[in-house]
Amino acid sequence: MYHRDDIKKIRRCRGQRGAALIIVMGICLSLVVVAIYFSDSMLMEYRASDNSLEGREAAQAIEGARRYLCNLLKNSANAGYMPDEDSYEMEKAQVNKAAFWIIGRDTNSIWDAKTVTFGLVGESSKININTAPLEMLEAIPGMTAEVAAAIVDWRDSDSEMTAGGAESNYYLALDPPYNCKNGPFESMEELRLVLGCTPALLYGEDENQNGVLDPNEDDGDKSKPADNADGLLDAGILEYITVFSREPNQRADGSARINIRTQQRELRELLQQTFGQERAGQIISSIGSAFSNLRSPLELCVRGKMTAEEFERIDDALTVAAGQYIAGLVNVNTASAKVLACIPGLNESLAEKLVYSRIDKSPDELKCLAWVVGILDDNACFEAGPYLTTRTYQFRADVAAVGERGRGYRRSLMIIDTAGGSSAVVYRKDMSRFGWALGSDVRKEYSGAANE
Repeated sequence: MYHRDDIKKIRRCRGQRGAALIIVMGICLSLVVVAIYFSDSMLMEYRASDNSLEGREAAQAIEGARRYLCNLLKNSANAGYMPDEDSYEMEKAQVNKAAFWIIGRDTNSIWDAKTVTFGLVGESSKININTAPLEMLEAIPGMTAEVAAAIVDWRDSDSEMTAGGAESNYYLALDPPYNCKNGPFESMEELRLVLGCTPALLYGEDENQNGVLDPNEDDGDKSKPADNADGLLDAGILEYITVFSREPNQRADGSARINIRTQQRELRELLQQTFGQERAGQIISSIGSAFSNLRSPLELCVRGKMTAEEFERIDDALTVAAGQYIAGLVNVNTASAKVLACIPGLNESLAEKLVYSRIDKSPDELKCLAWVVGILDDNACFEAGPYLTTRTYQFRADVAAVGERGRGYRRSLMIIDTAGGSSAVVYRKDMSRFGWALGSDVRKEYSGAANE
């Protein structure tokens, strides 16, 4: 039999062995935890590295898009007009393993777009806030009379305050203080300095600025941005305005245009050379003494009772403006109904008629402004003529790109100017921080690959 002391020793040894086992198990568990931690860290590092790589791929795809679009527009056979949609890549264009999309707008639709549209956007399809008169600014959807007045005060060269607007005496009272610019806007971001131009006014519900009502933009207070969940997109005023639209004030061959107000002898010679002396006399007789008051070549067409075919033959040779460029004309072929309705002489009904009519016309029929004569009455042509064009020389390329498996999302907004005879990016803005803008279909397409 074991002595009592021996039993105590045995129990002590067993206790020590049990304690040792617990310690060893604790150490093993700690090592497992450490191993899992480092394994998870390495996995996260791997994913971060993978995302970084695909981000670089996407960034390079955007650079590839920039070069591609500049080359496309520089070598376009129809300079001054929107390139045909079938003539360039705009949706999931591959650049090695990455892909890019050009986020566009469907300006031929009267209703809000439900899915993302792809393609270049002409800046002349918008209202130029550097040149538009006050009443035209006030008509922009979402605009207030006070903000329109403040925009006029910001861009004009004097210090006289427009009713409801603001000059330096207001801005100097802010913290920090600054002067009213009293000069033209250079970018859309400059609007943030103008009285009343809040983010809600500028961006509306379209937080990612893709022209589509995304789910988070139609859910009330559930997620940003703030919206009224009414199923309609309040796009904000940025959707309708620009500072970049201008076109050369010269003929396609580079020669000088004829000012129909001041160069009546040259105009008479042009009409005689083009139509013959008898028809030229009829046109001049119809215009009568209104030459010096003509506000646009379109008014000459209407008052001279010219046919669309006749006006098309001389349209490129006529102007009422001085200077190398004409800024702020709105392209009647590409502007949305909401933009066209802001133009003097037009309203919502006439704007919709113009949009419906242009859909059925060929590109050749749309090259000359005379096609609107059959839709607008004479007074509407007289009022709207000074603000309309059929040409576009500045193009908005809103390029979004992803890497091989849909990761590394990048987005960049570029304005490409071709008015000088070449093509150059005159404005660029990183849009990546505004979030996914390619819609749910593209997201679903890449969702499986992104989880691999």
